Amino acid sequence: MLENWAVVPLRLPLVRRRCHACAADRFRVNGKFRVNAHHKLLDAWLLARCTACGDTVKLTFLERVPVRSVRPELLDRLHDNDPGLAAELLQDPVVLHRNHVALDWDGAWRLDTGGGDLRDREVIDVAVRFAARIPVRPLRLIAEGCDLSRAEAEKLLTDGKLVSAVRLSGKLSGDFTFTLKR
Repeated sequence: MLENWAVVPLRLPLVRRRCHACAADRFRVNGKFRVNAHHKLLDAWLLARCTACGDTVKLTFLERVPVRSVRPELLDRLHDNDPGLAAELLQDPVVLHRNHVALDWDGAWRLDTGGGDLRDREVIDVAVRFAARIPVRPLRLIAEGCDLSRAEAEKLLTDGKLVSAVRLSGKLSGDFTFTLKR
């Protein structure tokens, strides 16, 4: 029987960027936006606060875009400070690249295994689904979900008892399946 696991975000990730005021390197996004109009052109920023000193930085989302080219629903979400829009923007690689930032997902996600006991089963087939693009090590997920140490999971991988179509070493942020044979 195929088990279904999910990697679920608990909160928005921290933004990694150097603070110009205190040299800290983490910013917290709370879903607030700033929109500014220059005649018929719009600028929009996602606001982030330094975790150390509270200084605010603006992550550029729209820059000198004609007002008529912006969908009315998007404008409403910006004016309403929609946290869902903030989550979408933090998942957009173009926005991250444009602002020269990276995301810190430490402590911002959890693994939902459905609560099934997998300790006494000989063969376990699992499909892991990601609710957001969260980069995690698959071996860490497997160790946590199967109640193993990371060393035990690595040993199972080297012994050929842990198999997957994707590479299990390194980081992954997309759905995958694996089979564990004990």
